[in-house]
Amino acid sequence: MGIPVPDQPDVNSAPNSFRDYQPYRVSVDEYVTFRSQGFLIVRDLIDQQDVRELLDHTEDIMYGRVSAPGLEPPPAGSTREEIERRYLRIHMLHRVLPIHEQYMLHPRVLDVVQALVGPDVLALQTMLFLKPPGGAGQGYHQDSFYIPTIPDTLIGAWIALDDADEENGCLWVRVGSQHEPIYPDAAHRVYNQGETLYDLPLVDGQSNTVESENGLMPVAARYMEVPAVVRSGDVVFFGGHVIHRSHRNKSKTRFRRSFVSHYCNARSYTEWNYGDAGGPANHFHILARGNTHLPYAMPQYGTPCAATAPRQDQNTQRPKTMMPDGKGDMAIAVQLPGTDKD
Repeated sequence: MGIPVPDQPDVNSAPNSFRDYQPYRVSVDEYVTFRSQGFLIVRDLIDQQDVRELLDHTEDIMYGRVSAPGLEPPPAGSTREEIERRYLRIHMLHRVLPIHEQYMLHPRVLDVVQALVGPDVLALQTMLFLKPPGGAGQGYHQDSFYIPTIPDTLIGAWIALDDADEENGCLWVRVGSQHEPIYPDAAHRVYNQGETLYDLPLVDGQSNTVESENGLMPVAARYMEVPAVVRSGDVVFFGGHVIHRSHRNKSKTRFRRSFVSHYCNARSYTEWNYGDAGGPANHFHILARGNTHLPYAMPQYGTPCAATAPRQDQNTQRPKTMMPDGKGDMAIAVQLPGTDKD
């Protein structure tokens, strides 16, 4: 277990919110890898001090030392095994616990997201995976099936807190499947691409771990599957279309804990919002980097990000034009005599 903590930690503080981090500079090779394979592993992106903080936090949750809506202390008399197997994953804790907001807005994660889908970034959701020994996996799915954005710019960032491999239930990715459309079921047809691609079949059973009952299996089978084997502190970035899954944690003693966030370009519109029915949801999500013409939320716990910085004038952010006079008017280029020769 981790370093002892007080029985009731101060959940209104975010210990590392104002640490200075060395910016991460994404290379052209990394950018091309993400586009060509659908995912990118950045090694050692998160330092071990941050990993340790999050690991200690997972133990606080398991043992009931953190109070938040939906989190209950373990029943009296529970065994250690019962306590550690209570939770598989928990969604959206960044809205009730500062540490989750802090890591959703981690500067080095945002450096990569900004380079891959930015420059404007909207932070959408968090998931804390505890996945104890014996913990269940998740069948083939596409994240944009669940979180549609228009334009379609969804990206996930999967921070490994424990080493993850084939034994304890690492991610498995179908390389190249990011080129596939989003396969809807009847309930999701209007939210994805079911009305724009005339022959796009409906599929049932996304995320079902039984392959014969998961409608994405025939699509996934077209692509080579690789395990995303990572060490603690590595981060897996994957696009919203890429088909991926995980298997059960077959280890007897090892957890497979991870902190996962989802983002999109802040110029994308989404009606998705966990726990709220209907209406545009952009204003529930935090502007992490850059700027936007759409609504956005402020971080509840003051974690530094674009939303807390002075707003820049939209007019100063216009890209340079290729037009000769800079006004976008029609222009004529006259070919001079003799210039057509090599």
